[in-house]
Amino acid sequence: MPTLSPPPLPDPSAPVPAHPVPPAAAWSTPDLADQHPDTARVLKAGFISFGGREAFAGPAQTVKCFEDNSKVKELASTPGEGRVLVVDGGGSLRRALLGDMIAAAAAQNGWAGFVIDGAVRDVEVLRTLDLGVKALDSIPLKTDKRGLGDVGVRVEVGGVLVNPGDRVYADATGIVVLPAD
Repeated sequence: MPTLSPPPLPDPSAPVPAHPVPPAAAWSTPDLADQHPDTARVLKAGFISFGGREAFAGPAQTVKCFEDNSKVKELASTPGEGRVLVVDGGGSLRRALLGDMIAAAAAQNGWAGFVIDGAVRDVEVLRTLDLGVKALDSIPLKTDKRGLGDVGVRVEVGGVLVNPGDRVYADATGIVVLPAD
C-alpha cells in the first residue's frame, strides 16, 4: 500500500471547519509523526485495537474517570460528530470502561472512536461495530455507576497530555495527537 502524505496543519488565520480531520485514507500515524516532529505527541506503545474500524481520527472529546464509566455512557449517547472520545481511566485494568451497549450507542451517534487508558469488554461485539476502539486490555467486569468523572478537561493518556479539540489519529501502527491550532 503506498504511503500517503499527511494533511497539512490548518492556517491559524483561516476559519476552523467543523471537522478538521481528513479521512483515514489520507494519512498514517508514521507519516504524521515524521511530518510534525515538533508538535506530534505519540502515545506509548501497548494500545490494542478492539473496534471494527482499525484507522480512525477526529477532534478529541476528553473524559477523566476511574473505574466508573457513567460519563463515558452519557457522552456516547450524544452526537459524536466524528469526534474521538479520549478516556483517562488511570490505566486501571480492573473494570471495563467500554462495553457493547455503550459502543453501539457511540457508533449510532456518529463517534469516530475511543482511545481508552484502561480496559474494555464485550470484545467480540466491539469488533463488529463501525467504530475505532483502542484500549490497554480487556476484562469481563463492568464498572460501578457512581456518576463520577470530569468531562472536557486536559487528560493524560498513554503518557501524553490531550486537550479537548486536539486532533487524534489512530491506526494499526499507533496513536498520534496533534494540537488543535
